[in-house]
Formats: sequence, C-alpha cells, structure tokens
Amino acid sequence: MSESTTTYPLHRLVWRNQLENLASEAKAPELEAKDPHGRTPLMLAVCLGHLEAAKILVKAGADVNTETEGWTVVQEATATGNPRLVQLVLEERDKARYGARMGGIPDLLVKLKDVPDFYVDMTWEFTSWLPLVSRMCPSDTYRVYKRGSSVRVDTTLLGFDQNSWIRGNRTYIFKGERESASFIEVDHDARQVFQEEMRAQDTDNLSFSSPEQVDHRISTPLVQTYLDTDNISFQRVKSGLFGWGSDKSELVSGMECKVFAANNVEVVTKTRMEHMSAADKENARANKNPLLTFFGPAETETDASAANKNKAEGGASSGTPPTEEEYFAPGSTVIIGTPKEEYKKGQKFKAQLWLCEEYPLSLQEQIMPIVDLLAISNTHFQKLKDFIHMQLPSGFPVKIEIPLFHVINARITFSNIQALDESVRGVTSIKEDCGRSSAAIDDSVFEIPRAYTQLGNGPSNTRQQQYAGDEEDLLLQYAIRQSLANPAGNDQVDIWEALGTE
Repeated sequence: MSESTTTYPLHRLVWRNQLENLASEAKAPELEAKDPHGRTPLMLAVCLGHLEAAKILVKAGADVNTETEGWTVVQEATATGNPRLVQLVLEERDKARYGARMGGIPDLLVKLKDVPDFYVDMTWEFTSWLPLVSRMCPSDTYRVYKRGSSVRVDTTLLGFDQNSWIRGNRTYIFKGERESASFIEVDHDARQVFQEEMRAQDTDNLSFSSPEQVDHRISTPLVQTYLDTDNISFQRVKSGLFGWGSDKSELVSGMECKVFAANNVEVVTKTRMEHMSAADKENARANKNPLLTFFGPAETETDASAANKNKAEGGASSGTPPTEEEYFAPGSTVIIGTPKEEYKKGQKFKAQLWLCEEYPLSLQEQIMPIVDLLAISNTHFQKLKDFIHMQLPSGFPVKIEIPLFHVINARITFSNIQALDESVRGVTSIKEDCGRSSAAIDDSVFEIPRAYTQLGNGPSNTRQQQYAGDEEDLLLQYAIRQSLANPAGNDQVDIWEALGTE
C-alpha cells in the first residue's frame, strides 16, 4: 500500500476534493489529526477554499476552534475572502461557544458548591506610559460573593452615548443546580431584571451570525494579540535605591507580600490583510492613529509574508502551486492558499507580582473558578486566567500586574476579604480565635429586588461590540477626544467599555 493512501487519509481526500469519499470517511479521531503543517482536515479545507469539503467536516463534528500558528479556522476562512466559507465556520464557532457557555457555567458552579463561602473585592486598575492614555485609564472594583453554588458579582457598567460615558450599576447572579444554572442580570439604574436559564440544548435552530458580520470581517484586518511568555522569568525585587538591598516585601491589603518581577513578558500583535480590497486596505491605513504609530512598537513584515512576496516576485516555484506529495512530505514548508500579507509588532514589559504565603483564600479552589466563570465571556479575565496558569512562584497573588496591549497594563488587587476591612450588606464576617476568618452570606444577596421589572429571558441591549480597528487604537482616539474636551477631568470609566470587549 503506497504512502499516499496510508498517511493523512482525510487530509488527502480534502486536498483532492473527493467529497463522496470524504463524507463516508470523516470520523473521529481522524477529524482532529494534523498534517506536517499542523493543519486539521477542516483547517486544510478552509485554507484551500474547499467550501463543500468544509461543510462535510463541520457536519461530521470537526472542531471549529482549532488553530494553526495562532490563527483560528474563522480567521483563515476570512483570509480567503469567501463570504460563504466565513459564514459557515463563524456560525459553527459561535454555536460551539454558546454550547460551552451554557454547559460550562453549570459545571463551574457545581465545583464551587463544596468550597468554603467567601467575599472579596477585585480592583482592576489600568496604567499606561502614554500620557493621553494614562489620563483616561479605567478603574473598577468587582465585588464577589460566593455561597454554595451561587455567585454574585457587582460592578460599574457604562454605556457610550455620542462622545460621553454614562455611569451605571449592574449585578450579575449565577445560581447553580444539578444539571443547569440560572443567570440573572440586574440593572439597578433602570430597575430592570433579565433572567436566562443555562443548560445544554439543541442549537440547530438558532442563528448566531449575520451577513453584516461577515462583510465586516472581510473588509477589516485580521488581528491577533497574545502574550509571548516563552522566555519569562521571575525574580525577587530588591529594596534600596539601586536595587542592591535585601529582598523587597510590601504590605498589600493588610497582607505581607513578597515582590517579584516578571521579566521578558512580550505583547505580540499580528495583523493580516490579504483578504481585503485595495480600498479597504487604504481605509485601514488612513484610520490608524498616528500617535499609535509614533509611540508604539515598530511593525515589521513576518517571515511567512516575506516568503510569499518573494515567490510572487519570481523564482522557480513562482505561481506554481505545490503538488500533493510536496505538501505532505515530512518537514514540508510549501505554501498554499492566498499569499499572506502579515505584519507583526512586539513590545516587552516588566510585570510585577505581590505574593503572600499565608493568604486566607485558596487561589485554586476559590478564586480560579470565579476567574474561569468570568473568562467564559470576557477576554480580559481570560488573559488574567492565562497569566495565573503559568508557573508562578509560590504564594497567593494579592496584587498582579499584567500587560494587555502595547500601551496598556492591568493591575488587579484582591482586598476586603470576608468584608473584614469594610462592612458589606448581606455579609457577616467571622473571625476565629485561631486567626482564620470566614463569612456568612445572607439569602438576600442572591434575591431579585421585588420592586424591579422583569423583562424576560435576556437583555435587549446586550453589548456585543464589534470594532473595525485595534483595541488600543480606539483607546488612543478616545483619550485624545477626552483630553481635548475635558482637560481637567479625572472621570473613571468601566474597564469593559473602555477596552471594547466582545
């Protein structure tokens, strides 16, 4: 039997676009097998622009959240410029996310059930070395209550109206049951309540994407921002003017903490534009903030993009697509699909950690399930989760500083544990003789205010913002407007509105 029929069988059917054979052979675990380029059969079908093959693989249950070199299936589909292909994988990805959210939240709440109850404040502060951005950096405190399998999170939420921010107060309540959970959003300003039951359900009849969303993706750059922590190292910060003294310790929220520096943390952003028309590319360049270009890190062409350009300009293989055997050969580096127009910029940061050896809360048992819960639908909690999951030095991170973008850092501080420092309605602080503390959370904390109006299964104004540009670019533009309009202002804004989370 020849190698061409024994290695990567599904991939080869995709390559040849043999749809009938593919439909009969598309079964696990081969659906998630990877070829020499790290592509699954679905990723290969997308990169080749084989729409019908992609449909067969999606129907067979192929993972639509897989990545190759950091780029997702949806992004690679967008890079082809084929709206039908984008619509297909975008719809399936959003269904998968919806299912994970509906099934994941009840599972997390069940895990929390037997963990000791607690109350804690999580304060998010944002800093920047750019003066205009620094002046409008947001700050917000999340008040977290946990009792049994119920969680309540209070926060300040703002809307954006024309050129001004609107302050408001929201409460999110999660109540876990055996196989389901309920999610309640309380708008205290409008005195309205939205409630949603969360359980695994059939999503075949639900629609998640629209033609407008697809058009938006095809006409705007693909952007990938991530923390490169391959070379990260942690060192104790030294006291003294020049850092020549003893190991530094500081008091944070009443707790003695060791101070560590995280070195070689790099924020990397990759941008691709091969799917865009000439007019859309010109638009994207024209709308880029000049301050970001001036102050931010330099943008360079990636090796993959340069290789594509060299092939386009000439050479023995110019304009000749690779053969099947060339593509599947061990160690193959041949290029398929639309030539990449990829650019990269990176900037290194020195993050800091304040770690306490004897903290009254457990990071893994109590705090991480809350972070996991909020990370399901929030990208910045996802970044916090990823950072904490690294091999940190021992101790609880009472205060942790992480880079989010090229010009923005986030500093998260845990405080007011068990409401011992400042009383909180519905929380009874308990201080034991042995020095340990706990909290009793009252039923009223998780009750819906009687005088509020209940408006069905979900908020009509759920904020699912879509931006055409880079998040930090939007921050700079907003900072400039705020500085010019209100030079003496020091209003704080909500972190999710200012950072434009999805």
